[in-house]
Amino acid sequence: MRAALKNGANLWNGGDFYGGPDYNSLVLLERYFEKYPEDADNVVISIKGGLNPKTHQLDASPENTRYTLDSCLAQLKGRKKLDIFEFGRNDAKVPMEVTFGVLQKEYIGTGKLGGISLSEVRAETIHEAVKHANIVAVEVELSLFATHVLENGVAAACAQYGIPLVAYSPIGRGMLTGQFKKFEDIPKDSLLLQMNFPRFQKENFDINVQLVEKAEEIAKKKGCTTAQLAINWTRALSRRPGMPTIIPIPGATTKDRVEENSRQLDLTDKEMAEIDTILAKFTPAGARYPEVFPTDT
Repeated sequence: MRAALKNGANLWNGGDFYGGPDYNSLVLLERYFEKYPEDADNVVISIKGGLNPKTHQLDASPENTRYTLDSCLAQLKGRKKLDIFEFGRNDAKVPMEVTFGVLQKEYIGTGKLGGISLSEVRAETIHEAVKHANIVAVEVELSLFATHVLENGVAAACAQYGIPLVAYSPIGRGMLTGQFKKFEDIPKDSLLLQMNFPRFQKENFDINVQLVEKAEEIAKKKGCTTAQLAINWTRALSRRPGMPTIIPIPGATTKDRVEENSRQLDLTDKEMAEIDTILAKFTPAGARYPEVFPTDT
């Protein structure tokens, strides 16, 4: 975490459901800022949440909204302001004005929360949300394997309202690191296999690895890793007409990987055009998520 900040990665994204109640993103953040209190004002934290602890379903009701926010704040122990909060998905069962009303009046208005973000949403949700709240970010999947938000109106909506697009999984859940050369390279205990992510099933993997190989060729010519190419491709999209500011948020488990992923590169128009040509001829095999996960909410 210290390496991330030292390398300019100061938007830290987590979730109250990333781990159990005693060991999740907020617990780690509290421990970090206990050790490095001087870093608190230099980091923006964005936390996803909203699961009902009884039903284990997303619940944006006023009651569960309060429960979630109060739990997040309690786990931070006052060591860091909760800068941004977002429900993991849009809850169509609860009107936005009801949920946002609670967040605005009881948390933003009292200084407990900085702003509201959206997560894994479709364009229509963004257009509706801005009627009821100041949306400070939209977090959606964007990578060489997942370009749907560039075509379905999500990126355009973000640009229209001046909302930064936070790109999660910019290295395709590890696929674009190049570490998986063949299906057997995926660890057997990987959640990608245990949870049956379609693009990592063998029949799809053998197709999808072809995109990785193409990206590796460009990265080699560029003098960077495949992951660096993939991450900086999302950044480079920001300079195109009609695109919002795009902030990639790659995950990492080691200091070395943090430093690798934080290296900023400028891709030339020629390199971007070469990638465009590859993407135009390639269709990923398999859906982004297993069917049990809601998408484009």
